[in-house]
Amino acid sequence: MQKNFDQFEKAEANFVPLSPISFLHRAEALHGDRTAVIYGDQQRSWSDTANRVRRVAAGLAAQGITRGDTVTVLCPNIPELFELHFAVALTGGVLNTLNTRLEAETIAYILDHADTKLVIVDQELIPLLNAALEKLGQRLPTIEIADPNIETANTLDGLTYDDLLKGTPDADALGLPSDEWDAITLNYTSGTSGRPKGVVYHHRGAYLMALGTVAAWQTPHYPIYLSVVPMFHCNGWGHPWVIAMLGGTMVFTRTPAADKILDAIQTHGVTHFGAAPIVLQMLTEAQRLGQAAFDPPIKVMTAGAPPPPSVLEQTKAMGLEVMQVYGLTETYGHISKCLWQDSWAELNASEQARLQAQQGIALPMVESVSVIDRETGAPVAQDGDTQGEIAIRGNTVMKGYYKDPQATADAFAEGWFWSGDGAVVHPDGYMQIRDRLKDVIISGGENISSVEVEAVLYRHPAVQAAAVVARPDPKWGEVPCAFIERREGETASDAEIIAFCRNHLAGFKAPKSIIFADLPKTSTGKIQKFLLRKSIQEGRV
Repeated sequence: MQKNFDQFEKAEANFVPLSPISFLHRAEALHGDRTAVIYGDQQRSWSDTANRVRRVAAGLAAQGITRGDTVTVLCPNIPELFELHFAVALTGGVLNTLNTRLEAETIAYILDHADTKLVIVDQELIPLLNAALEKLGQRLPTIEIADPNIETANTLDGLTYDDLLKGTPDADALGLPSDEWDAITLNYTSGTSGRPKGVVYHHRGAYLMALGTVAAWQTPHYPIYLSVVPMFHCNGWGHPWVIAMLGGTMVFTRTPAADKILDAIQTHGVTHFGAAPIVLQMLTEAQRLGQAAFDPPIKVMTAGAPPPPSVLEQTKAMGLEVMQVYGLTETYGHISKCLWQDSWAELNASEQARLQAQQGIALPMVESVSVIDRETGAPVAQDGDTQGEIAIRGNTVMKGYYKDPQATADAFAEGWFWSGDGAVVHPDGYMQIRDRLKDVIISGGENISSVEVEAVLYRHPAVQAAAVVARPDPKWGEVPCAFIERREGETASDAEIIAFCRNHLAGFKAPKSIIFADLPKTSTGKIQKFLLRKSIQEGRV
């Protein structure tokens, strides 16, 4: 029998697909005269920005971009990349932002795997793109961005971003998706296989991620946000969409150099920014002699390897109010935060910093974040000692891995997304990572697959066996350390092997130290990495 409450159907009046595109419409309608973008001498209002976005979207549509087409962008944090977060979505296309620090070989792989239909590239990065296309063995339709704030002779002598701006918007063709489950972005992350995995976000998740961030960060209207988090990392942690929703201002410096960040804060009255722990450390080291603490304090979100307590102490003294968050590419970025507790105010600065480095509790848009014993399927005891794996369930979990149904099924086993991160839960309910179950090293906010580095090491003629693990580092949080067995008769030095790696990998992925030793193995020949980590922890190497 049909219940009276079942008689209603979804209609245009009461059911609208959730999409960050709505935030752009809101910013234009309610905050049109307010400043949306500051970059060098450029300043644009939300009305101007929205108009540019629609014209770029029309230009993309004229290039044949339509629902489900991948538009790959190789570009630093500048206003054009910010605009593309809305423009590509308006066409129904899927934005794929490339890590500008990757080497040509990996970029070529992503261009192929992502089924890229169009590439948009900053002129400074044209040589890197050309090297990738050469490895790919084919050319792709490409549009270049000429940044007036840099000087470069690089050009493809083809279509430019200004050509896209000549597009004539069609309101009927450009707008909200028909289905909020449609893909909005494609982000690549290192997996345990060493090959990047394509993580697919949907419009609904991106919308809810922005709402959850506003609630968790207690962000008011009109924040002045400094764009430090690369927009190739989880779409800048979703912050481009957050700022549109709040009618805020995005301030760009192109590169996240400490002096540029400090200058931007002082010049433009920055109120918020996100940054990896390495950036926070850079700021503490670059603080001007005699500089007073920022007042009011600047709200900062940090993620990646937990920031050292000493850095948190120093940033607090600078007037930076840092909130540690935890997340993964597969969860649109942060899904838990270390919420400040009033009882911590009575503790000394060192103890406060230690507690602030925890991964904390779930953000409000997440249904559940739990630390689970994989063998029993039950949450671990809240004793701060029993370790389990962090599992997540909610609307800000990816659609899945692009063209990899088996990896998707494995990640979603038993109704959870399994992070691969080992953690404990303290009596107050706050979780804290103790070990990374995947062999991924987080260095300065960048993910490095140990398997990928090992694959390069094995290509060196002197290497018989290799294993790469994380080594704590005061600047980068952790860096790759390679344990190597030389082939008989080989005498390659550590410097030679590191140089070899740098020729085949992005610089940040290359090992920072080499240890020549016989590698501990199981009876089946598997290298026992836990023993290598232990030798580092105990200071024996």
